[in-house]
Amino acid sequence: MSGTVILIDHPVGRRDDRASRILTELGYRIEWRCPGKGETLPEPGPGDVGAIVYGGAESANDDATKPYLRTELDWIERWLETGKPFLGLCLGGQMLARVLGARVDPHPESLYEIGYVPIETAAGADGFLDGVSHVYHWHHEGFTVPAGAELLATGPVFPNQAYRYGRNAYGLQFHPEVTVPVMTRWMKEAGHMLEYPNAHPRARQLADAERFDAPLGSWLERFLDDWLGTGA
Repeated sequence: MSGTVILIDHPVGRRDDRASRILTELGYRIEWRCPGKGETLPEPGPGDVGAIVYGGAESANDDATKPYLRTELDWIERWLETGKPFLGLCLGGQMLARVLGARVDPHPESLYEIGYVPIETAAGADGFLDGVSHVYHWHHEGFTVPAGAELLATGPVFPNQAYRYGRNAYGLQFHPEVTVPVMTRWMKEAGHMLEYPNAHPRARQLADAERFDAPLGSWLERFLDDWLGTGA
């Protein structure tokens, strides 16, 4: 494999996720950018083969008060015009939804999804979640499915869990890139959030990771390989 995948993260994150490791192992060059730290976003070039926008503590609706989010939203729109593969993870998936005219809102009952939550392949999206029954979450807002997009996965708390727009632009509500060390760090750094409605306690998350982390990692490796292949 060859080419560069642009990875866009947010100020509170660290660059030790599973997705970037898999991409490197697949032979891609990765280029990190963080507009929230003042870094510019490159215009899509001929050597750029894909882009991922990661999660963050921000809301996708915060662009009026956090100008770097407006910069990202405008950049996503320009990237989509190239037809190259795009992947949005949690906040990134919500930002893609906004670019495509959909809404991003809190849960109507103020519930959170924090921990491993069951998920199902949506009707008509056979094969999307092969081998995966639970995925990792850390969020309190969700997206509506953009007009013209295909719903790929559903869940019991936030019903819209994944969608595809066009051939290769994906928005995921969950975090397949999060490893157990990253999850453990999040629980330490934002432990107060484990008291929020519907959040899973630390012990449950660690026990669930023993069952669900490996299948989710294997799924992400297959997904990324296939996803980048759509840009050929």
